[in-house]
Amino acid sequence: MTDRGLPRSPLLPRLLEAVLSVGSDLELRATLQQIIDTATALTDARYGALGVLDPARGTIRELYVCGMTEDEQAAIGDFPDGHTGMLGALVDAPGPLRSDDLTADPRATGIPPGHPPMRSFLGAPIRVRREVFGNIYLAEKHTGHFTETDAGLLKVLSAQAGIAIGNARLYESARQRERWIEGAAAVTNTLLTGANPADALTTVAERARLLSDAAAGVILQPTDAGGMEIVVASTHEDPAGLVGTAIAPGSPVLEQLLGGEAVFIEDSATDPRMTTPVRSRFGPSMMLPLQSGGRLIGTLALPRRRGARAYTHLDRLLAAQFASQAALALVLADSQQDRERLAVYEDRDRIARDLHDLVVQRLFATEMMLESTRRRAGAGETGELLGTAVDELDSTIQEVRTAIFALQQPPAEAPATFRGQVLRETGGAAAVLGFQPSVRFAGAVDALVAEPVGKRLLAALRGALAAAHRREVSAIEVEVDATATLPDGRGAVRLTVADDGHEPDGSRAETVTWEAPL
Repeated sequence: MTDRGLPRSPLLPRLLEAVLSVGSDLELRATLQQIIDTATALTDARYGALGVLDPARGTIRELYVCGMTEDEQAAIGDFPDGHTGMLGALVDAPGPLRSDDLTADPRATGIPPGHPPMRSFLGAPIRVRREVFGNIYLAEKHTGHFTETDAGLLKVLSAQAGIAIGNARLYESARQRERWIEGAAAVTNTLLTGANPADALTTVAERARLLSDAAAGVILQPTDAGGMEIVVASTHEDPAGLVGTAIAPGSPVLEQLLGGEAVFIEDSATDPRMTTPVRSRFGPSMMLPLQSGGRLIGTLALPRRRGARAYTHLDRLLAAQFASQAALALVLADSQQDRERLAVYEDRDRIARDLHDLVVQRLFATEMMLESTRRRAGAGETGELLGTAVDELDSTIQEVRTAIFALQQPPAEAPATFRGQVLRETGGAAAVLGFQPSVRFAGAVDALVAEPVGKRLLAALRGALAAAHRREVSAIEVEVDATATLPDGRGAVRLTVADDGHEPDGSRAETVTWEAPL
């Protein structure tokens, strides 16, 4: 063996094996462990360690050791920081560093206090081109002095370690990008297939949580008071403790969120910008705007548990791109729902016009002809039958007009008129009763019935419908008459609810009548 070249020894095939294994095995941990085991054996060192730096924090995230017992590894405790003392000097060194006596070397700081005693030392940075991935070091050579040959070996192996780490990170980055792209496409497809607004936001929060490996995925939206409130939460546990949590006006982070800015937090529990009571449960967090075309839908927050790894630059970039695409999908889905609702309104309006222009006019004309015939027939049996037919036809006209009015109401919104509120009550009762009650209006109920009287009438209507349901009826007739008069001559509104049910004693149920002055 020479001091300048590679060793001619039976261990050389192990060096070649370690070199050849890099790039052929995507299992990074096994490859790095093999590299440090080979380096320790080839250089006849007692101890060896290979540290991988966290690209976000610059500290050692993973440490692979050789030559230490489990008790010795446990005694070390925390990893060395990787950027102070001898290990820090390795990061800036152009090549391997050697020391024959660490105890007298001024650079020998930053070694964990529990590390076994070391004198001779050989270390090298792990880098590809100019990027430093970590460091590799050997200690306690049996001869007490690492040679130039040892340094050459370590330089080769550190380069191979850099290639292995670089390839693994490139592969993981590619897979991570692929997962986020697939996730964004899945969210877009789900939103554009007709999900309602609440389900759409839940879909975005849940998919983002899974993709980012977060403890929770939540969506905040602005409140009327000027703050922001969590409206949707996706967690491994019950999200009830999160939904409804609000960021009060004046919070340091609120201005950024309402302005559509992304906010990145290292530790939610200790960051002074975080003021919510749930912040103590979380550590690293991303808060990303859901914004498209200048419209701020809300904020997507992805907090991790305390002590979890920080988000990398790539994590932040991919999550921000996902949030941007999800916001666009939400806007498109909302627009699509608006178009669908408009199409429904147009169809309902057309049907209502057809009913009014064709059916009601014909029924009304038929009623007038029957009324004329009844008058000519006189008061006999035929006249009575014609009178009954006229009354039935008049009732039919009223019910058709009620149906026309119902068709003209926005189905998903709370009715703004008193007539619409009555129809909503009877429509809601239909789901319980199993049939639609018949409803008739007399007079200009919307113009005549004031809000206080209307609320009392609706309460009486709900009570009458509930009582009818308990009797298991099969037909209910509801009439709201705004042309009624009280005994003292004042105008009144009268509610009449009649059904075909019977009381427990077998008697016919009484018709419910309620009235109040206008």
